[in-house]
Amino acid sequence: MAGDMRLRQICLVAPQLGPVISDIADIMGLSVCYRDGNVAKYGLENALLPVDTILLEVVAPFQDGTAAGRFIAKTGGRGGYMAIFCCGDPDERGRNANAMGVRTANIIDHPPYHGVQLHPRDCRAAFIEFNHTKGSDNILGAYPPAGPDWQKFIRKDVTQALTAVEMQSPDPQSLAEHWGKLIGVAPGKAESGETELKLPNASFRFVKGGAEIMSALEFRVADVVGVLHAARERGLAAAGNEFLLGGVTFRLTA
Repeated sequence: MAGDMRLRQICLVAPQLGPVISDIADIMGLSVCYRDGNVAKYGLENALLPVDTILLEVVAPFQDGTAAGRFIAKTGGRGGYMAIFCCGDPDERGRNANAMGVRTANIIDHPPYHGVQLHPRDCRAAFIEFNHTKGSDNILGAYPPAGPDWQKFIRKDVTQALTAVEMQSPDPQSLAEHWGKLIGVAPGKAESGETELKLPNASFRFVKGGAEIMSALEFRVADVVGVLHAARERGLAAAGNEFLLGGVTFRLTA
């Protein structure tokens, strides 16, 4: 059922777009592939950067009363905003979620792209969106939210992949089971002993913490020390193999 389910995009939220995007681009060696004018109607501006075939998006509110603005106010800016998955039939995933008591928050229909967003309160920890782009089953195929030629902006000299997303909860097992049912992936155990949901291109790991949030992103990079140095040069407090940026911990592995 979930064989075609992949992580397509992670969305972070920031009070101001510019500084976070330039930090991510500079430190992680990534390039902006697209800024979507369509999000202005939601009072937002955004930018997307491809990390191999997963898109990293940052949104920032430029007017009051946006969902993203409320998210920042509520969480103090800590935690990732949205996990976006591509799959064969987003509507089926939406119906499955509704049957679990998870409400649909928004349907996006911009052919060939069709997306179903679930209510963040019901998802717990972050928004979930399922989407499908018709005629685009190849992971390097068309993906309208990332612009017409996002593939040309993939850079792998510094950052090679986004490998894992860390989710935090006072009851990580319960959150893992809930997300597992929504995504259609049975929870397993990671080598680290944590509960994980394994997708073909990334895994979600569930750890104990005070609040339910998307707490960290893990990246495989060519030179961990070099990236940490770049983070410190930009004034970020890097400790061990990680630093805080855009509300989440960026964790580096070789």
